[in-house]
Amino acid sequence: MSWFRKIAAACIVPLASIGQAEQIGEVDVDWIGNDIIIEAFEDPKVPGVTCFVSYFERGVIDRLQKGNWFEDPSNSAISCQQTGQVDVADIPRGSGGEAVFSERRSIVLKSLKVTRVFDEARQALIYISHGQNLQDGSAKMAISTVVLSSQ
Repeated sequence: MSWFRKIAAACIVPLASIGQAEQIGEVDVDWIGNDIIIEAFEDPKVPGVTCFVSYFERGVIDRLQKGNWFEDPSNSAISCQQTGQVDVADIPRGSGGEAVFSERRSIVLKSLKVTRVFDEARQALIYISHGQNLQDGSAKMAISTVVLSSQ
């Protein structure tokens, strides 16, 4: 974990009810310290599903050059897989879904979120990673599905 992420994490109160991620990779993008971070988290209410999220993290030189010191882009990618026996008994069935993961992308205003929606007719879990900004919405998103073939 970069020193900037450690400082930012210490300044932010974590969201206790939303899943915690484990960093499993960090890919160097360029010579100025920008990286792609890869994290894995298990859906806290659906045992047997693990999601892998990747996102861009700005390096110190990029932050100094462009300003906006405490903010990272909202870009992300997601892939969710069945990694064990799946149980969907305790999840909401509404079309609005449920937040399952959240991570701050700035000190105050922006976060990266993953929302789960259950498509009961097709027996599929849909996971959407998206940015959330208190001032403006974000059209940047990615989607992944887990089909429950044995349900």
